[in-house]
Amino acid sequence: MPYALFADDRQIGPNLPTEAEVWKQALDASLISDLPVAGEAGGLVLPARYHVKEIREEYCAPDPAWKLPDEIS
Repeated sequence: MPYALFADDRQIGPNLPTEAEVWKQALDASLISDLPVAGEAGGLVLPARYHVKEIREEYCAPDPAWKLPDEIS
């Protein structure tokens, strides 16, 4: 599943394949000064309002019988 950077509930970064790549993007954007280390307790890493979240995209296959109309009235 891809991950992305969010401000409140709005996605502000592109979908990236791993959470580590999102953290690197936050580092490159100067939102953080150092990457977090797994398993280490620490304070707030990202500024308030910002967070990394897994993107759960839901896909559905289109109905093969559905077609666009020939004309728009």
